[in-house]
Parts: sequence; C-alpha cells; structure tokens
Amino acid sequence: MRTFRTLAGALCAAAVVALAGCAVTPGMTRDEVLSARGKPTAELDRAGVHRLQYSQQPMGQSVLMVDMDAGGKVQQAREVMNLNAFSQIDLSGSTTRDDILWAFGPPAQVDHVMSWTGDIWAYRWRELQDMWFWVYFDPQGVVRRTQQGLDLSLFRLVR
Repeated sequence: MRTFRTLAGALCAAAVVALAGCAVTPGMTRDEVLSARGKPTAELDRAGVHRLQYSQQPMGQSVLMVDMDAGGKVQQAREVMNLNAFSQIDLSGSTTRDDILWAFGPPAQVDHVMSWTGDIWAYRWRELQDMWFWVYFDPQGVVRRTQQGLDLSLFRLVR
C-alpha cells in the first residue's frame, strides 16, 4: 500500500510539472503559445480580439481560451468549463449560437428532446465530479435556458 501511495504521489507531481510547462501567461507571443500548447482546436476573431480555443470536448472536460491582442500578444488565458463562466450566459434573449461558440467552443454533443423544439448543446466539465452543462436554443438559435447535472455515464460502468 505504501508503494502505491509513493507511486501515486510521484505521478501527481510529474503531472503538475508537465502542466506548469504548458502555462499560458499574459504577454506571451502567439508562437510561444503554439510551442507550449500546440495547434488550437479553433481560431476565432471578434471585436478586435483573436482567440485561440483549446478544447478537449467531446470527451474531455476542459476548454482553454487564449485571447490575443492586435500585436499578437496574450491578453488573457482562462479555463471556461466552470460555474463562473456558465453563470455569465445572458438568458434575456440576446445570446446566440455564435456567442456560445465564442465563449465555450463547440459542444461535446447536440441533444434533442420531445419537450424542447430547439437544439440543446451539451458540454462536459468537472467540478467535484463529472458533470454536464446544457445550453437550450430556441428554433432561431437564441439561448433560452441552461441547466447542469451529473454525468451518470460512468455509473453504468461501475455496476
């Protein structure tokens, strides 16, 4: 048992060191970001901001957004699969599919249910456990509601 704990501790320490080497900080150049993180899953431009999206969706639970200024320097880098980012979605009827793509990237999956006439975008994320976050669009592509819940898919594997 002691050997297992020692091995687990060493693996955790190695993971922290590896992730620290991939840190993106303000002021880095685009080339430095690409060297640290690799090719982004998407690149978007909006209101003078060039965004590099590093999404682990559909199976991962992380989406890193790196915003670059006009001079090609990092303004900010942040993880967006969290309650703070989700709580900033405006439900007043002004948020569209494009806004959600800008904020979170493509969803892990698109769902449909009989009680809702539009698309439901589902994102995987993790708080204390594996979770889903759903964004409900009306038929015109406007966000009307959001919801979060447990990812129960792993419970089937434990039986």
